Amino acid sequence: MNGSRIIAAEEAFLYNQGTYFHAYNKLGAHRMEMDGQAGWGFVVWAPAAINVWLVGDFNGWQSEGFAMQPLPGGFWQLFTTAPQLGDLYKFRLQTKHGRLLYKADPFAFAAEKRPGTASRLADLTYAWQDADWLAKRRRGSHFEKPLNIYEMHLGSWRRKEGTEDNPEGFLSYRELAEQLPEYLQKMGYTHVELLPVMEHPFDGSWGYQITGYFAPTSRYGGPQDFMYLVDCLHRAGIGVILDWVPGHFCRDEHGLVQFDGGNLYEAEEHVEWGTYKFNFRKQEVLSFLISNAIFWLDVYHVDGLRCDGVSSMIYLNYGVGDDEPHRFNEKGGEEDLAAVAFLQKLNQTVSQYYPDVFTVAEESTAWPLVTYPPADGGLGFHYKWDMGWMNDTLKYMSIDFPGRFYNHRLLTFSMMYAFNENFVLPLSHDEVVHGKHSLIGRMPGDYWRQFANLRLLYLYQMTHSGAKLNFMGNEMAQFIEWRFAEQLEWFLLDYEKHAQYQHFVSQLNQLYLREPSLWRQNYSWDGFKWLEADNAEQSVLLFLRSRLPFDRAGRGDYTLVVLNFLPETYQEYEVGVPEAGDYLEIFNSDAPEFGGSGKLNPGRLKAEKQHRHGQPYVLKLNVPPVGGLIIKSVK
Repeated sequence: MNGSRIIAAEEAFLYNQGTYFHAYNKLGAHRMEMDGQAGWGFVVWAPAAINVWLVGDFNGWQSEGFAMQPLPGGFWQLFTTAPQLGDLYKFRLQTKHGRLLYKADPFAFAAEKRPGTASRLADLTYAWQDADWLAKRRRGSHFEKPLNIYEMHLGSWRRKEGTEDNPEGFLSYRELAEQLPEYLQKMGYTHVELLPVMEHPFDGSWGYQITGYFAPTSRYGGPQDFMYLVDCLHRAGIGVILDWVPGHFCRDEHGLVQFDGGNLYEAEEHVEWGTYKFNFRKQEVLSFLISNAIFWLDVYHVDGLRCDGVSSMIYLNYGVGDDEPHRFNEKGGEEDLAAVAFLQKLNQTVSQYYPDVFTVAEESTAWPLVTYPPADGGLGFHYKWDMGWMNDTLKYMSIDFPGRFYNHRLLTFSMMYAFNENFVLPLSHDEVVHGKHSLIGRMPGDYWRQFANLRLLYLYQMTHSGAKLNFMGNEMAQFIEWRFAEQLEWFLLDYEKHAQYQHFVSQLNQLYLREPSLWRQNYSWDGFKWLEADNAEQSVLLFLRSRLPFDRAGRGDYTLVVLNFLPETYQEYEVGVPEAGDYLEIFNSDAPEFGGSGKLNPGRLKAEKQHRHGQPYVLKLNVPPVGGLIIKSVK
């Protein structure tokens, strides 16, 4: 190589400083020319290794003649003309104790299909056709757009008949691209959130225990195939969010663990998951992880990242029992200050390079300022999952009807803190596994009441302030819990009640998209006003969703939401409204087309001059049992 460097001295320095955020451009394996020859350049960071060799298909997995050259900063490099696109490879490292380790490339763009563990040579060229989507994404703030997310696991959404090469019957990325965009359009979702697609060895981890952070899993195809899926989703008007796991990695020997014989990437074992936490005090780890986040936004045009397990990162003693020894930071607290600084740096960097994408925190505690800027002491995320709303709401909805009077506060408490953060209301995969039951499986009462209850739950979620997220299968009222090793029970749609429920979800989602009052002011009191929050006796909630303030004439663009959580019909129920004139019922969860009993409010509804609920006019409505409705004034 005549002393030529693949990674420049300045780039190596920045990586060591924790500020090289496009490290995937140099580390790993890249097609390149050197000294007039076309070949492949390999770079790996392994500062404690004594020797490093490149082995693979191209040299019979023998290291002779493929020794890598050490560089300052702990890097090793090799340029060679031997490999071909698609070849498998690993790094063979000799530790200071004489052990020989065979490691997959931490920056590999593709991986061998499990149970194989090698990296695969790939390039990332692709002719994108999503320019219109990206231009639209740049116009306006995502906070001022509807956000209704379909969370899914690619391997268990749909399957086909298995083959010798694909015994599980997985749909490929390209086969998914032929079905998924159209389905999401039909159902009215704005975004799809994919459980981790990064390479992982164990199906049962659902992707949360990763070995290949830069490689879309080979279960469903290669890099260009995944790009094609994202491209097709974008052209269908669907945004793509990736579940991203910076808190821990799996212990499989070919991965990051003890990479060069020492604790290179890891800090300590994760006590709950049997994995290893990243060492956020090591600057090179920051370069690795933030480069990975930028990589998916840059190379794969991803629209958002949902950061998994934030709570397990920011607390030193997460998962440690009260009777076990606790650790404390230099200020005497239990916060992991290095993890906090990493998350702040991550979100600042994402916003710097991609101000039109967003990050979401799965943070399950009352940690303050998760969605506030780091300059204000926040973590810098754009959104946070509202686990409190989820827990309280599902607990309430599972209570049989006579007991709801005593638990009414579970429905209303979320509004005490609804605007402390920018919340996403999640009914996620975690709520339909491990014995928690499916959503409809939690609902009390007979068959009719179960479906009515589920419709009401979804209507409450969709009209409550905040963005929305539902896991696949929720939209068809699947009775069994999610099973990652098989597809959803699509046959249920042959049964009337399930087909009616899916139709209900689709119609409510479509209404959500075209009714700005339900999302335009989702993250402040400007978009929500209680009319009646404390009617526990009748288990009724009344509120306005609005684009406020009202204009000088006292008129605003708003919707009235009425929710009844008991199996009683209330006739001529008086509800206060801000304006005189006519109103229309634009949605009713009790409509016969959804499987309801048909307690509707047809035609124009005339507001009468009468003070009620702090408003100057009143409507008299037919409120359905275990149901809800949305009313809008006729301008």
